[in-house]
Amino acid sequence: MATFAPFGGFLGAGKTTTLLAAARRFSAEGRRVAVVTNDQGRDLVDTRLARAEVARVSEVTDGCFCCRFEDLAAVVASLLDDDVDVVLAEAVGSCTDLRATVVRPLRRDHGDRLRVAPLTAVVDPDRYRLFARAWDVGAESDLAYLYAHQLAEADVIAVNKIDTVPEDRLPALLADVGRRYPAARVVPYTAARGEVTELLAALADPVADTVEDPELDYDRYAAAEAALAWLNHAVTLTAPRSGFHPARWATTALATLSSACASAGALVGHAKLSLDTPGGLVKASLTEAGREPRLDVTGPALASGGRAAFNLRIAWTPEDLDRAAADAVRAADLACGTQTAHEPGTPAFRPAYPRPTHRITAGHR
Repeated sequence: MATFAPFGGFLGAGKTTTLLAAARRFSAEGRRVAVVTNDQGRDLVDTRLARAEVARVSEVTDGCFCCRFEDLAAVVASLLDDDVDVVLAEAVGSCTDLRATVVRPLRRDHGDRLRVAPLTAVVDPDRYRLFARAWDVGAESDLAYLYAHQLAEADVIAVNKIDTVPEDRLPALLADVGRRYPAARVVPYTAARGEVTELLAALADPVADTVEDPELDYDRYAAAEAALAWLNHAVTLTAPRSGFHPARWATTALATLSSACASAGALVGHAKLSLDTPGGLVKASLTEAGREPRLDVTGPALASGGRAAFNLRIAWTPEDLDRAAADAVRAADLACGTQTAHEPGTPAFRPAYPRPTHRITAGHR
C-alpha cells in the first residue's frame, strides 16, 4: 500500500519546507517519493522549489484540493501507476475541512491502493500566538476562526520552527496547543534543519477517525479566504552588461512590499518569490509585515538575467496588491540596475466561495 500524507496549515507555516525535509528522509530510506503542491492560482513558487529537489512533483492549480478533488485523485492515481509509494501533499494555506472533503473521499475511493496518513496541520509559533491572543480576548476575526478550524480537525499538529522559540518558553507553547486541541498529537520540530524524525513517526500512526468533526460555518470560512488578496505574477529580468545580484533583487522586492504592508496595516499571509537564473534558483519569503524577508535559497552571486515569480497572499484589496507588487519590482530594478518586462497574467483576486466536490461527514463514513 502506498501512503498519502496530507498536510494543511495556515500560510507561511513552512509546509513546503516540511514536505521537502520529509521527502529527503523517505528517499534516503529507499522510498519512491512524490510531492503534490496546490494553489488557488498558477505559476507556483512551491512547485519550482520542490522540482529542484524531488524527481516526481505534481500540482493541483486553480483551486484547493477540496474543490479540485477529481484533479487531485487523477494526479495521485498517475503517481501510483508510476510506482510511487509515498505521496506528500500540501493543501492551500487558506483551506480547511480537509478531513471531510479530501481525506475521507480518498479513503473511500482509493482505499484499495492507498493508505491515507493522519491529517497534519503545520503551525508557525509566531502566527499561533497572534491568533491565540485574539481567541483569548474574544476578538476572533474570520481568519482566526479559519485558523482554529485547521487545528481542530487535525490528527497531528506539527509545531514547526521551534528554533525560533526561546527554550524556556517552548514547554508553555506546546502545553497551550495541547490544552486547546487535546485530540491531536502535538509534534515540535524544525523543518529547515531537517529535524523531522518524530513527525515521520506520527505519520505512521493508525487513524481511527472516531472524533466528531468540528462544526464549520462555510460562510465564515469563505469570508476568511476572501479577506486575502492573491497574486501570482511573473516578470522577466534583463541585466546590465556586468550582471546583477539576484538575491539582492529578490530581497529588495519583498522588503519594499513588507514596508508597504506595514504602513497600510495589511496582514501578510505569505509572500514568496522565486527567481530562476542561468546559474540557479533564488527563493525569498516574507510572513509578517514590517519584517525583513528571509532568503531561503541564495542562488548564484551574479546572473545575466532571469525570471521572477511572485506568489503573494495579503489581507488587502486586489487593486492595492497589484500596485504594491509593481512598486516592489521597480524598487528592485532601481537597486540592481535591471529592467523587467511584466508577463501577461491574471491580476490579483479574491478566492471564490469554497464548494467541495465531495463532503463526507463523520456520521456518514
